Amino acid sequence: MKKMIFATLMLLISITAFAQKPADKIIGKWESIDGEVKLRFDIFKQDGKYFGKLLWASNMFEADGQTPKKDNNNPDNSLKTRSRQGIVNITNLKFEKGEYSGGKLYNPSDGDTYSLNAKLKNANELHFRGYLGISLLGKTMKFKRIQ
Repeated sequence: MKKMIFATLMLLISITAFAQKPADKIIGKWESIDGEVKLRFDIFKQDGKYFGKLLWASNMFEADGQTPKKDNNNPDNSLKTRSRQGIVNITNLKFEKGEYSGGKLYNPSDGDTYSLNAKLKNANELHFRGYLGISLLGKTMKFKRIQ
């Protein structure tokens, strides 16, 4: 009986040790569920902040549907020839008081960089709010977890 209790206790301790921190629940693959342009991001953590890699966008490819467009609207001339696919265009989101804030979103379609906040509505729904200046004048996009 003591061995069974000990084994159960060790199992619970190991599960707790590997449990995801509340802030890390944003990590994973997400797909937009609204908006004109459909998007897929892979959100990851680096140096205590959260970043997003653009996996796919409905406007990412040339007319042939296979060749990724170049980042020709980028204000940095050295980046204009890179592919839009796979760029890290969500940067520096910090988790504070249950929300993600202080991030930046680079939009390769227009070459602009927007301030970005995010909020997990539940385990499978994420809202991004991009804006210039004040958040009130921004736009919210909804995403669902795909992995």
